[in-house]
Amino acid sequence: MEQHHHHHDLKGRSLLLTIGLNMAITIVQVAGAFFTKSLSLLTDALHNFSDVMALVISYIANKLSKRDYSAQKSYGYKRAEILAAFLNAATLLVISGILIYEAIERFLAGSTTAIDGQMVAWLAGFSIVANGLSVLLVKRHAADNMNMRSAYLHLFSDMLSSVAVLAGGLLMHFYQIHWIDSLLSVFIALYLIVASWKLLIKTLGVLMQFTPPSIDIEKLSQEIAKIEGIENIHHVHIWQLNDTELHLEAHLDLTENRSVMSANELMKKANALIAEQFGIHHCTFQAEYRVGDDKSLVVNESR
Repeated sequence: MEQHHHHHDLKGRSLLLTIGLNMAITIVQVAGAFFTKSLSLLTDALHNFSDVMALVISYIANKLSKRDYSAQKSYGYKRAEILAAFLNAATLLVISGILIYEAIERFLAGSTTAIDGQMVAWLAGFSIVANGLSVLLVKRHAADNMNMRSAYLHLFSDMLSSVAVLAGGLLMHFYQIHWIDSLLSVFIALYLIVASWKLLIKTLGVLMQFTPPSIDIEKLSQEIAKIEGIENIHHVHIWQLNDTELHLEAHLDLTENRSVMSANELMKKANALIAEQFGIHHCTFQAEYRVGDDKSLVVNESR
């Protein structure tokens, strides 16, 4: 347990450090964007500002997820990090749409604004270094946590967009190709949309309590039916509480009328099988014998 809390503390410290780094990037880039008249630099700055907001949400969610359970909150705040990941991904999609609109407006207006490409390149270079440090801080926590993965996506995509802005700044400085600035804004925004969409769909699936895509419910049913004494499993619900916890509730049809103790032994076998083969460690079973309920694997309760 102590190790678990230590892991959470490391995540919290990493997030605090990345929040500080991204605040510095945002302030420097906004000032630089107004000075250089660069839309791509402003796009990158707004992206960084969304990172700051995303990281603050992630930090708060990380703290909430450690709170104790209560009678009113029997799961505690375990879903806080999933909700944070969803909000972060949705925010990126909205911001990306706004940035594409701004870039297209500049294209259509035929803007020939002279942009200080050298300054843009220097500021983008600063952003690459700071975001690179942020990515390294968060990456180690991103593999098994959607909240941290969403923060990592924000930071990594911003580092890549800064690389593009750096290249654009150099092109503007040496070749006076100023239209590249708006084009880069569109490409950065499109990249953000692609990077955020999958995470948005995944977190939405968790929030809607869809069966995790990794679980084959038909195969689970077939394996349970192989246990001697169990006729079938039906009325199944499987959902994901957070990144690590899967839950299942279902009815078990027994082949004969058994004592409570005997039925408990069968449910223990079912629990062990589901944990070993499907990674679900939280199962709630309702044992039945000759109950005239719907025997469908998934029951439409709204009918």
